[in-house]
Amino acid sequence: MAAEGEAVAENTRGFNDGRYESVAALEDYEALKDEARAVKADAVERLPELLDELRASVEENGGTVYLADDAAEANEYVREVVADAGGDRVVKSKSMTTEELELNGALAADGVDVVETDLGEWVLQVADEAPSHIVAPAIHKSREAIAELFEARFDPDEPLETAADLTAFARRTLAERIADADVGVTGANFLAADSGTMALVTSEGNARKTVTATDTHVAVAGVEKVIPTVEDLAPFVELIGRSGTGQDITSYVSLLTPPVDSPTLEFDADETGDPGDRDFHLVLVDNGRLAMREDDDLRETLYCIRCSACSNSCANFQQVGGHVFGGETYSGGIATGWEAGVEGLDTAGEFNDLCTGCSRCVNACPVGIDIPWINTVVRDRVNRGETAGGFDFLVDGLAPDAEPAGLDPQKRLFGNFATLARLGSATAPLSNRVADAAPVRALMERTLGVDRRRELPTFERETLRAWADGRAPVVNPDRDVVLFPDLYTNHVRTDRGKAAVRALEALGVSVGVPDVSASGRAPLSQGMVATAREYAERVADALVPEIEAGRDVVVVEPSDHALFQREYERLLDEDTYETLAAGSYELFEYIYGLLENGADPEALVDGDGRRVAYHSHCQQRTLGVERYTEAVLTDRGFDVVTSDAECCGMAGSFGYKREYYDVSVAVGEDLADQFRTDGTGDRTVVASGTSCLEQLADLLARPSRHPVELLVPDGRDVRSEN
Repeated sequence: MAAEGEAVAENTRGFNDGRYESVAALEDYEALKDEARAVKADAVERLPELLDELRASVEENGGTVYLADDAAEANEYVREVVADAGGDRVVKSKSMTTEELELNGALAADGVDVVETDLGEWVLQVADEAPSHIVAPAIHKSREAIAELFEARFDPDEPLETAADLTAFARRTLAERIADADVGVTGANFLAADSGTMALVTSEGNARKTVTATDTHVAVAGVEKVIPTVEDLAPFVELIGRSGTGQDITSYVSLLTPPVDSPTLEFDADETGDPGDRDFHLVLVDNGRLAMREDDDLRETLYCIRCSACSNSCANFQQVGGHVFGGETYSGGIATGWEAGVEGLDTAGEFNDLCTGCSRCVNACPVGIDIPWINTVVRDRVNRGETAGGFDFLVDGLAPDAEPAGLDPQKRLFGNFATLARLGSATAPLSNRVADAAPVRALMERTLGVDRRRELPTFERETLRAWADGRAPVVNPDRDVVLFPDLYTNHVRTDRGKAAVRALEALGVSVGVPDVSASGRAPLSQGMVATAREYAERVADALVPEIEAGRDVVVVEPSDHALFQREYERLLDEDTYETLAAGSYELFEYIYGLLENGADPEALVDGDGRRVAYHSHCQQRTLGVERYTEAVLTDRGFDVVTSDAECCGMAGSFGYKREYYDVSVAVGEDLADQFRTDGTGDRTVVASGTSCLEQLADLLARPSRHPVELLVPDGRDVRSEN
């Protein structure tokens, strides 16, 4: 398993790095993504009429269209086509939809020899394994493992030692099987309703061989693959390869208007040029998709173009692969939506918690699917199907029916961290000593799944809010802000909150701390959508009047800032969300803006070459605000090295959970290793996010700080200087 994990990590990171490089060469990358999303949104909205148009186009071309309600209907139809063709052998190109249908097994039950022609799919067929990745199905197999498999199964005449040896052997073996096939089965990446044209996007050319070597061609595709016109293919051709494997364009883009017309393929013809009788069947599969179309929260899943960018960009997927982070067919972040729609919540719930909501997949997705929200909604629905449990006292004063009584105790615990934080501060330091006692840690691990290897937060007796109320703030009539005191800043890491206040005051800003700190991030991460909405409404009630009075909202914790900018759109009414999103700023984004608009940088500490190792938060990068921290620190004279590890692995409560602790640490080690190496091991470690700070402190066994703490002298209060 270790070797498989290494193969997954190496390959997905390679794809991800390739995506960065390839999309950087596109001047209009974001515009292309917007165009692609618009095409898919329009197609899904008009899907019934486009299906009728597609049927008419294919039938006019001489093909046959069959709309299957479910997997059983689709398989039965294909079986009949193969039987009518007298097919003893079927060759297939890569198709996730046929994996979903389990078509191979249905045909094999009739005695049909089914041969996969995609190299990765064939490797897995030989190994009797399921795909672990949407695009690269055998990504978990190393070259050595494949060589051992082929040696054991085929006993080749010559040793298969290199990748070229393996590929050549597979090509020869598959060529014999393709030449002797009766029926060819393909998927379809896109189907143009106006002409009946199908697009096949591959890296090996095996789909072309599958079509041209046989007189009967069956294309199997989900109904979501339909787009209005051939011209609508343009943005997808630019995006699909770049997003999936980092290629500027995939090796083969085949456009077929079956049964015969194609600008890219040549069919066997007699001396008159007539290609003869070719039989084409398009099997369109519903299998839950039309119901997903009517589901406001799952509909975006149908925009998916199966590129795997969400998998490649996901740190947890890189560690565990698609056999763990996936369901019956689909893997990675988008798999939750697919599995919930086509298999059901039980299947989706088995791996859903591996999505931490870090949002790195959002920018990676070429059609801008809000994958974290889909995962959150499915988590909420799974929660509501669970059996009765306890810990109802942690409802934090919300409506008693806000969450199901049977919510998993672990999720209820972490989702109501606001209650624990208030109790922890009110009873500190006793609360910290009790929580850290060995018998208590053992009990928490056994009953709530809180891993005893992870250090618990240490609550401060004096909250940031209480500290702010007990001091005379700087009064500046020209600029007035409220600093949102997230739960950790208010109850645990109060030093960073105090430093934020002092830094802003040093730059001539009056700072108030509102009487609200629970943003809803904690319950949202557990799929407790109703509770998160209650918190969001409380935050809006407190902050929107401040914004309307002309005050800016400054947010220390990046995950809360992201909540205001992204998820609140799902939790609040449109006007309230837009007001809060427009009026709130990430801390260093705001400091940078002050400095750009005339604030005196000399009011902040001169770094004087102090060596700093900095890690930005995932959601800072999603929003594009991570650059401000490095810019401010560098401008103030700090020598900053920024990590290129994309995730710390902690992800809030994820790193505390016993079942995910090892995954969390494995992800975090990539980051920690960078901060242990020569040249960075002696630097002051700073990170913007709570999770990042916790993970780094645990793994490096040395303190880590929020970068704002570097900008004011330790303990200095600047009130008298303004």
